[in-house]
Amino acid sequence: MVKKSLQHTILINIAAFLLVALLEILGGWLFRNQYDTTYSFYVWQLSYAVTIMGVIWVNHFILIPFVYDKKSYVLYGLLLIATIFLGAFLKAYPKWIGIYKMSSFLIYTTGTGMAAFFLRRNMIFRRENAEKEKLQKEMELNYLKEQVNPHFLFNSLNSIYSLSRQQSPETPEVVMQLSELMRYQLESSKKETVLVKEELEFIENYLLLEEKRLSKRCTIEFGIEGDLLDFRIAPMLLIPFVENAIKHGAHSTNKQSTIDVSASLEQTTLHFSVLNSKPPHTTESNREGMGLENVKRRLSLLYPNAHLLEINNEEKTYRVHLSIDVSDSVLKLYD
Repeated sequence: MVKKSLQHTILINIAAFLLVALLEILGGWLFRNQYDTTYSFYVWQLSYAVTIMGVIWVNHFILIPFVYDKKSYVLYGLLLIATIFLGAFLKAYPKWIGIYKMSSFLIYTTGTGMAAFFLRRNMIFRRENAEKEKLQKEMELNYLKEQVNPHFLFNSLNSIYSLSRQQSPETPEVVMQLSELMRYQLESSKKETVLVKEELEFIENYLLLEEKRLSKRCTIEFGIEGDLLDFRIAPMLLIPFVENAIKHGAHSTNKQSTIDVSASLEQTTLHFSVLNSKPPHTTESNREGMGLENVKRRLSLLYPNAHLLEINNEEKTYRVHLSIDVSDSVLKLYD
């Protein structure tokens, strides 16, 4: 990487020198007859290019990195003026009027070179920062995605444990259902996106599993409206809201409770709502656990300007409504 960057820098400066030399030759072309020979004309014009680029190179590769970047601005200004004057002196001595004109010319060319230098460096910094931000985002998303698996498994095993303690005859069937859920989760975790209808089917199967555990003390409703077509969504993004409703709703009380989960698609916006009843005397500080914090962070990373999350925590109900624009994730069937 360093070798490639060095080669790129060398090629840019060679190209810059050739461009300056060409401009100097073209600029003095009408006066070439004033020189003794054509050769002396080219030598003189090339010496101008060497002087210009020499000052620029000293500024770029010595003064800026070793003085300016260390915030010694006064020293940098003095050294830059001295470099420009030295370049003009070496080129135009002993004609002082020529030294003055050459200094003015070098100030202009050096300023132009500095503008190009800082513009290029700013572009490099922006590109590097964008790459670092992208890498950090990918690392964080992978970490958050890895957290989903044990969190979901922990909640599911709690359900099976409860059934086994009740010696329920449905325990083997529930274990098989859990294995199917875990299979989907493991397969989807390897993907960037999954079909929305697959994700909703996963949620429906999870609710069926929980419904068996909760028996008759919880009424669970699940509905889908609209044609989902081939829209896609990040995997395991919706299930934490459902887990949260079950954990802090039906699981936290022995009284009758309700959970209503609905999904609908309006044009390219997916609306997902979870409404659950709240048992009395709930400790609100424990309401939002790792699952919700995880999904909030994933939403901010994956859909920074394309989602709206609303949470209404009322006395007897807790409602979550999530809207996501899935237009950018539609499956391209003809690619």
